[in-house]
Amino acid sequence: MQSYGNPKVNFDWWAGNSLVTNEAGTFISAHAAHAGLIMFWAGSFTIYELSRYDPAQPMGEQGLILLPNLARLGLGVGEGGVIAHAEPIIAIAAFHLVSAAVLAAGGMWHLFRAPTDLGTTQGGAKRFNFDWEDPAKLGVILGHHLIFLGLGAIAFVELAKRVGIYDPALQAVRTVQPHVDLATIWGYQTSFLSISSLEDVIGGHVVIAFMLTVGGVWHILVPPLPFARKLVLQSAESILSYSIGSVALMGFVASLWCASNTTVYPVEYFGPALTLKFSFSPYFADSVDLPLGVHTARAWLANAHFFLAFFFLQGHLWHALRALGFDFRRVGKALEMMETA
Repeated sequence: MQSYGNPKVNFDWWAGNSLVTNEAGTFISAHAAHAGLIMFWAGSFTIYELSRYDPAQPMGEQGLILLPNLARLGLGVGEGGVIAHAEPIIAIAAFHLVSAAVLAAGGMWHLFRAPTDLGTTQGGAKRFNFDWEDPAKLGVILGHHLIFLGLGAIAFVELAKRVGIYDPALQAVRTVQPHVDLATIWGYQTSFLSISSLEDVIGGHVVIAFMLTVGGVWHILVPPLPFARKLVLQSAESILSYSIGSVALMGFVASLWCASNTTVYPVEYFGPALTLKFSFSPYFADSVDLPLGVHTARAWLANAHFFLAFFFLQGHLWHALRALGFDFRRVGKALEMMETA
């Protein structure tokens, strides 16, 4: 991390991963605990939403977040698109709660029993001891992340092919065979909001799964090429900035997608498509009249993604400038000089 020439800098508690920059074992502990918290929230909140779900009311107007996403995957959906079977949803919630306990135990084990420096271990774990100045080792870690993401995309494709997902055009769950047309999928880069075919959606996931898996294997086997080392800064600060910037981009894309597309985000689960408005800042507003204080699930999701993406973008710019060597203390000094002048 940028220390402005001070090799013994002490980071405060709120500095997050800065505290474990050079401790791969503790870094894993923090990430496992974080993942456990996410899993616990998802499992417990799913049960909470299921307990207050009213089939007689439009799902999109009940202030639900998780049930609409599970329903569009076809889980528990019966005739007419309503949730008629609670068992699959309870099973998903239980899986997340059990996973939360396993991740919490893993985080505690890495914190108290495992070495903080994986470079001192024996066996395969030593491969994952990161060194910010070793591009090859960072490539190995990146490659494994890409493969796991690829497996997630493959799992979604198999779910759609073998079990089925919800089709808003039929208001029923059906199996979807991927339509893998590279020209069509490439063309959606500039018109992804207009996608109205589930076959194209699943076909896109096939392409993404292939790219992620091949990219993961490449990064594991092939160290970064010389031009890449010159093009991309290699430091903890720069990699953090790239990661936050990617999350910001995905957040903006997800907010636009959620606000506009009614094939992937069905109206019966998320409410009608939104309109873009401006006040102090741009925001998405419901296009239907609802009781005061009530918003559709689409409005909550789209706006939450948009504003979180905005703040992630600020974090990206902050860490990118620090990685380039910009000293933010100069800003404070400049302001002080302006006040005294």
